[in-house]
Amino acid sequence: MSTFGSVDNPGAQPSLPLTGERTIPGLAEENYWFRRHEVVYQRLAERCADRDVLEAGPGEGYGADLIAGVARRVIGVDYDESAVAHIRARYPRVQMHLGNLADLPLADASVDVVVNFQVIEHLWDQAQFVGECFRVLRPGGLLMMSTPNRITFSPGRDTPLNPFHTRELNAAELTELLTDGGFAMEAMLGVYHGAGLAAMDARHGGSIIDAQIARAVADAPWSDELLADVAAVSTDDFDLVEDGRDNRAIDDSLDLVAIAIRP
Repeated sequence: MSTFGSVDNPGAQPSLPLTGERTIPGLAEENYWFRRHEVVYQRLAERCADRDVLEAGPGEGYGADLIAGVARRVIGVDYDESAVAHIRARYPRVQMHLGNLADLPLADASVDVVVNFQVIEHLWDQAQFVGECFRVLRPGGLLMMSTPNRITFSPGRDTPLNPFHTRELNAAELTELLTDGGFAMEAMLGVYHGAGLAAMDARHGGSIIDAQIARAVADAPWSDELLADVAAVSTDDFDLVEDGRDNRAIDDSLDLVAIAIRP
């Protein structure tokens, strides 16, 4: 998610249009969402070392390129022609293919890892996609999937807050989706605000997320304090914690991160 709306920084040159459907690097106003997504890539990239990796839905491509620094090979599949062209031009280490995630253009048992970060909530046929992940993975292969936690992202809503989302999930629903698709769960982790972001929350009425969304919905200018805080966020400001560890309840997480094995 991004704080959908115009960007009050005419000097910035986003690599792809900022529509709210995907986050992009290099914009101060988008930095919170970018870092919140980037932290999962950074902390799980080692699971891709020396392996053949598919990123299903790589968005702007920065994460696939990060993984390409450690993987044997990274393949990307996206349905958006502009995203495919952009990634081919900007991140040549990623072998991009235009395709439907519900019908992946890969052979059976052709990759060791499938990465799917902040994508499943956009898909209409989530079970079909999970089945495709199972098909293209080799036995013992790894599926790593992240998605906004429905409980905290769209609290009390049947319809997702983000207009680009079709169905959001909580931890139990995500687990059921993957196990029904034949996967064995290894871990369910959550993304949380660390101490620095907790301090920012306090400075902005209890939630720096709500402060950003309120600005976008009202199409109001950024305050200097809000912009400075958002621009200063780094991946170190987020905690990625397994369910139940450090007294963190998974239902309180901002994003869910599932790690599952294809038997």
